[in-house]
Amino acid sequence: MDLLPNSAPLATKLRNTLIRYHGIGESEWRVAKRTKDATVWRKPSEEFNGYLYKAQGVVEDVTNRIVDHIRPGPYRLDWDSLMTTMDIMETFEENCCVMRYTTAGQLWNIIAPREFVDFSYTTSYEDGLLTCGISLDYGEVRPNFVRGFNHPCGWFCVPLKNYPSHSLLTGYIQTELRGMLPQSAVDTAMSSTLANFYSDLKKALKT
Repeated sequence: MDLLPNSAPLATKLRNTLIRYHGIGESEWRVAKRTKDATVWRKPSEEFNGYLYKAQGVVEDVTNRIVDHIRPGPYRLDWDSLMTTMDIMETFEENCCVMRYTTAGQLWNIIAPREFVDFSYTTSYEDGLLTCGISLDYGEVRPNFVRGFNHPCGWFCVPLKNYPSHSLLTGYIQTELRGMLPQSAVDTAMSSTLANFYSDLKKALKT
């Protein structure tokens, strides 16, 4: 088990990594799923033997309220159908924290419940916000859970030009679920999870 890292350099490195992902050209992405709420693309990850996923869609709300529903805090558990528990383990200055959360089983429990411990950081980006995270090898694994690992991931949320009450939400996710799983099952689950994330978020923002 590792000690907690120094938050400031980790936050800077994480932000720079996400901005680099945000600059990857369209030709490198392959469409994985389209719904009325979002499009999901993927490309091979540089971090592990899996995919980096990109999701994008327009959400009818202001940037701050959307990000408040995504980042660690009281809203996320209420609407995210995949997340079953969330605890803030440590809080740092400048919108940094370490959280532990668990997810439900997926694909008729082919993918068993997972547990993650993530460093999370929220910061300004252009006219909007970036909330990002990366997993840490920290804390004991709970019984009946497999410890998953999130390589650098995050959500950019910026107001639409000429429509400030609408925001463009773009996510980059590369989750290593670990355990003995067929890659096809992981790919199906990730694409569907990201598409459902947008529809669930939109419903939550309307309530």
